Amino acid sequence: MIGTLAIECRDLYTPYLATLQRSALQGVNCTIKAGEFVVLLGLNGAGKSTWLRSLLGLVPIQTGTIAINEVPLVPKTLTQVRRDIGILYQGGALVPQLTALENVLCGCLGRRSPWQTMVGFSRKDRYHALDCLEKVGLDNQGEQKTSQLSGGQRQRVAIARLLMQSPKILLVDEPTAGLDVQAARQVMEILLQLNHQGVTIVTVLHDLELAQAYAKRAIVLQEGAIASDGICKNLATHFAG
Repeated sequence: MIGTLAIECRDLYTPYLATLQRSALQGVNCTIKAGEFVVLLGLNGAGKSTWLRSLLGLVPIQTGTIAINEVPLVPKTLTQVRRDIGILYQGGALVPQLTALENVLCGCLGRRSPWQTMVGFSRKDRYHALDCLEKVGLDNQGEQKTSQLSGGQRQRVAIARLLMQSPKILLVDEPTAGLDVQAARQVMEILLQLNHQGVTIVTVLHDLELAQAYAKRAIVLQEGAIASDGICKNLATHFAG
């Protein structure tokens, strides 16, 4: 159910990071409520990925403010804020030598003490990881090395790894890049299911058709600024990047 504010950005500016080929954000003002499914659209270099990373404190902020679940994003709150957010980068960033189950188990490392990490994973951890794999339709692939899985399956493993964190907000950077139509729709269906379970989804997409099929709201970025923010189905095709 749509509820309180999950994300709030006010007059957000970031410096231009030319070496990382990322556009600056130019005065972004935006609020996203808990439980929304929002897509970010725009041409390459428009600032979409920069914005996602700024929400985790991974991009320096020149001016402006960010609040996550009504907690201001400042150095002393970074750890608290990041507990509620999962981020899926392009390609999933899995360890190919590990099995799908082992990769998913890595998702709980951020919530464990150094001592717990040294001891290893508990039976409860493993049951939780298997449950996460089941939620993405890969409960029978847990012992497969991720290097042996298809691109769509690897993306689903990456999502299962995020589910180990029990995130309230999921930031997703081009989850369908490089996937065929069927695999792309499988990934989007999983994100939609998570949204129906109350997870706030903010995802970068370049496919307008997919965006209109799965999201209600679209924010279009152009040169680091919000050019359009509204109902996804009303967007003209030229907004696709």
